[in-house]
Amino acid sequence: MKISLKTVLVVMLGSFLFSVAVNMFIIPANLGEGGVTGMSLIFLYAFGWSPAITTFVMNMLLLAVGYKFLSKRSMVLTIVSIISLSVFLRLTESWQLHLDEVLVAPIFGGFIIGIGIGLIVMVGGTTAGTTILARIAHKYLDVSTSYALLFFDLIVVAISLTVMPIEKALLTTLSLYIGTKAMDFMIEGTNPKKAVTIISQNPEPIAKMLDEDIGRGVTLLSGKGYYTKRETDVLYCVINKLQLTKTKRMIRKIDPNAFVVVHDVRDVLGNGFITED
Repeated sequence: MKISLKTVLVVMLGSFLFSVAVNMFIIPANLGEGGVTGMSLIFLYAFGWSPAITTFVMNMLLLAVGYKFLSKRSMVLTIVSIISLSVFLRLTESWQLHLDEVLVAPIFGGFIIGIGIGLIVMVGGTTAGTTILARIAHKYLDVSTSYALLFFDLIVVAISLTVMPIEKALLTTLSLYIGTKAMDFMIEGTNPKKAVTIISQNPEPIAKMLDEDIGRGVTLLSGKGYYTKRETDVLYCVINKLQLTKTKRMIRKIDPNAFVVVHDVRDVLGNGFITED
């Protein structure tokens, strides 16, 4: 197991952004949050307990329960995240913005929280709490990590109705949704992928172009036309979204009659793409 200093710094940056968003936007607006942080805010509003302390205690308890679902690498990064989050929550307690516009806090708070969590998840860590549950759901149920996290967070929002009015709970839900989209962008949007399926009577130069000019591996599949009964090669290739326009242009140049299908791809694991633990 090898963890670079850069990875640790990314986790700490994500924890810092999360903490700043909570203290600067969420708490001054008396909003809630999902997961363990949301529970800590319930304790803050009900009993005045410091989120820095309650978040640390609950996260460590959940980590002790769910550690077996994390790799050693994720375990170490999660511990770094838990400690950093609690420290930064304490250090930024006074960084509060009291805003008149009610939508500013949930929009910017949710966005920054989503970016923070996205950075942590991108490098293989978690913020513990419901993020562990979300990763378990992603691993065993093939559910998007961000949407699984949103589901668990909404349960916490429902509990927060005991200490806040329905209007605040609805604004919290808006914040969580914005955070989910921001987290999605960080995890998947920084590595957009497209799968391209090509049926051509001249497959060899197209395969060579994809390999040499685009720089992506190509798989040759055996196909057969239903009507013509003619045997043909089917090319399958996964490329970055930014390479799509050039790829289509070069295919048309080689074979104007090629049949090309472009598919959206959610996850790609392997050489040249994001890898997971």
